Amino acid sequence: MKILAIGSHPDDIEVGCGGTLKKYAQKGDEIYYLIMTMGEQGGDPQVRKKEQEEAARIMGVKKIFWGGLEDTKIDSRLSTIQKVESVIKEVKPVFTFTHYYNDTHQDHRHLSNAVISAARYAKNVLFYEGPTTQDFSPTIFSDIEKVLDIKIALVKAHASQVMRTNIAGISIEDIVLSTANFRGTLARVKYAEGFVPLRVFINISEE
Repeated sequence: MKILAIGSHPDDIEVGCGGTLKKYAQKGDEIYYLIMTMGEQGGDPQVRKKEQEEAARIMGVKKIFWGGLEDTKIDSRLSTIQKVESVIKEVKPVFTFTHYYNDTHQDHRHLSNAVISAARYAKNVLFYEGPTTQDFSPTIFSDIEKVLDIKIALVKAHASQVMRTNIAGISIEDIVLSTANFRGTLARVKYAEGFVPLRVFINISEE
């Protein structure tokens, strides 16, 4: 099975759905990334690219697609939709993951809306959350207790970003742990990732 995760910047995907993706990877599914910018507003773009490549190695990503857009200037116009659509057509994913559309970061918000259009014929599309997501009420959950340590390693691979939370004394690791615990509580497990579905098909065998 092919899985496509789409993010605006290096580290968005790992923070939002790294545990779930790792579970897919562990059972042999193919993971693909589409990252729209190199995150140059958050640090040296070449450093961020190398960090993303290391995180992808830990994840076992089959291929990273780079969108080539400018950090903080992603829009949801036709050109962005077409970039996303071209990758969806190439990968043909069974599941597509991306940002939730209600987000205070304009890149996340605009990319989410572009993916909604680009993935209009895709069967399973799920939104993940990040530290700037608003009004997120997940109804689909993934138990990540057994891969939590790997998710933390994935996040820490983005070493230049660990303390760039704009919250004094709080690291991205702290945020990931507290979010996983909170979503786990909602799902009645210890640690979870939560998702809001755009569209999900129930797989019922016809045999």
